[in-house]
Amino acid sequence: MDMVIRELGRPGDLGWVVMAHGELYAREYGWDATFEELVAGIVAEYATARHPDRERAWVAEVDGERAGCVFCMRSDEEDTARLRILLVHPVHRGLGLGTQLVARCVEFARDAGYARVTLWTNSVLTSARRIYQAAGFELVGEQPHHSFGHELVGQTWELDLHAIE
Repeated sequence: MDMVIRELGRPGDLGWVVMAHGELYAREYGWDATFEELVAGIVAEYATARHPDRERAWVAEVDGERAGCVFCMRSDEEDTARLRILLVHPVHRGLGLGTQLVARCVEFARDAGYARVTLWTNSVLTSARRIYQAAGFELVGEQPHHSFGHELVGQTWELDLHAIE
């Protein structure tokens, strides 16, 4: 099995990120198309306004097939990066791709000069949360919300990059 983590940028990558999120979250969690709309907005922002020195995205491939992704994007705070839209396709889970994608994001954020990385997720995404915890992220806030056709609990996680050096 040939596994590669590469920078996003090949034709079809952006569309795949949106499609994979929309299809996967509908199938696994019953989320509606508003989640795909959210992901499409994140991807469009990255594609049209990316700052290459401060933002990057990666695609995981298994045997030449897209298997996952993660984005590292700027936040409103100059010293804070945002980990966005981590995904590993179900047929490729258990290979460590999620851990590798998060590590790549964290490494880039540190090299780009950020002091911390934050992310927003939902409590039902237990596998992703385990990856974040293993990488050193700490839960800093929770908020119930109605999104994607469901009652959910949003979570904000943070990683102090100085604490892991």
